[in-house]
Formats: sequence, structure tokens, C-alpha cells
Amino acid sequence: MIELIFLDIDGCLTDGKIIYSAEHKELKEFDVKDGAAIEAWLKLNKKIAIITGRTSICVEQRAKDLKIELVYQGIKNKLACAKKILQDLNLDFSQSAAIGDYLNDKALLEKVGLSFKPKDAHKDLKVDFKLSKKGGRAAVAEMIEIIIKKNRMKKEWNELWL
Repeated sequence: MIELIFLDIDGCLTDGKIIYSAEHKELKEFDVKDGAAIEAWLKLNKKIAIITGRTSICVEQRAKDLKIELVYQGIKNKLACAKKILQDLNLDFSQSAAIGDYLNDKALLEKVGLSFKPKDAHKDLKVDFKLSKKGGRAAVAEMIEIIIKKNRMKKEWNELWL
């Protein structure tokens, strides 16, 4: 059973664009469907860990809004970071899933129990599920709904929305 999801940000939770305002502020766009699915997943006493190669105040704020406690930014070796998180939570890779969109996600995607990539991810990433949604366009929500079915938690999931 999947207990923990590793999320990449740029290209998965966002469309991968980085916008700078005239005031030199970074902007990112997030889909509310992804946020709703993440909040529901957490209500089922499951975990989410953000592991991203960049560092951004936008990511900190979004994680805070969604009550994601495990946030790791500026990470070059995502697999090593994930291994440490799993050790700290007393879980193993078979109990985790991950979504990634580019080659820096490859090692982690190959190690987890279930792997996902958005529709517009790098063609050479080999995963269990290529999603029908693009990054930043509810791909994470689609992934979570697939995991819910695999975990046989549809009844609990549906009760969250009543």
C-alpha cells in the first residue's frame, strides 16, 4: 500500500514555467484540483514530500497552504533525499509513489513502488503510469486518484467529499 507520495514541483505541480515580475519576484501557477487532492490524501493520514531541485518562496507558501510538512528544496540527489525521508518515517520504497517530469527525476522514479509522469514529461522517462494531464494541469490529482484505486481506498476517498 502506498503511504507516501514524492512530488516534484516544476513540470508536475506547475506547468514548469518560471515567471519573474518587474519587482524581481518569482511567480508560479498551481491548479486547485491538485491542491484539493493533496489535502484529501493528507486527511487519509497519508504523507506527501516535496523534493525539488530549485528553491522558491512560492513553493514554501504552497506547501504551507496545503499543510505539507516534508519540503526539501535545492536538492540535487532526489533519490538520496527520498531514502532519508523513508528511513525517518520507517517506510520503504515499495510504500511510496513519485511523479517526475525530467531526467533529474529518473533515479527516484525507478526506485519507488509506483511511478508517474505528466503527459508532457520527457519521453525517455520510464514509469508505471503516463498521465493524461499535463504538469500543472491536475496531473497530481490524477495520480492521487489512481493511487486511491490501487490502495482500494475509494470508499474512504469518496466520504471525504460529502
